[in-house]
Amino acid sequence: MTPASAWVRRWSHLIPTGGRVLDVACGLGRHMQWLQQQGLPCLGIDRDPVSLQTAAAFGEVLQADIENHAWPLKGQLFAGMVVTNYLWRPLWPELLACLQPGGVLIYETFALGNETVGKPSNPDFLLRPGELLEACQNLRVLAFEDGFCESPERFVQRIVAVNTYVNDATPPRRYLLERPDL
Repeated sequence: MTPASAWVRRWSHLIPTGGRVLDVACGLGRHMQWLQQQGLPCLGIDRDPVSLQTAAAFGEVLQADIENHAWPLKGQLFAGMVVTNYLWRPLWPELLACLQPGGVLIYETFALGNETVGKPSNPDFLLRPGELLEACQNLRVLAFEDGFCESPERFVQRIVAVNTYVNDATPPRRYLLERPDL
């Protein structure tokens, strides 16, 4: 199995300890495996039942076609959410509504320009410049990248954002930007 994304590994320490994490379009569960190793219980959602058989070794799984049917997790809250190599814009409001206060969104997917180096090449599945920033405008953005990666060649956007409410009466939470064990 492909190892967890470096972006997910770098930022997963921000997910509240013991909090349940949703892995959207989880595939075989590579991120679920990493998160489970970090002590985080996971729910992976994907439409492919064969992939979910492997992912089930790393947590709970749910088979659902989230592009053609109603969002099956309405009303559920998660301490963390991981989305990689997946883009379905109509789902964004549902995803963000499932992020509990203090919950962390870790998102990484393909961006415009990727059509020059490979798949996906359909603009429906490529983020426009700054699009993740727009989608997360009501969250506290801790990290954002929009650029080109060499190995393998791909154009990506990445974001880490927290569903937070800033109250002047409480001290600011310290979000560690460096992970000492990596």
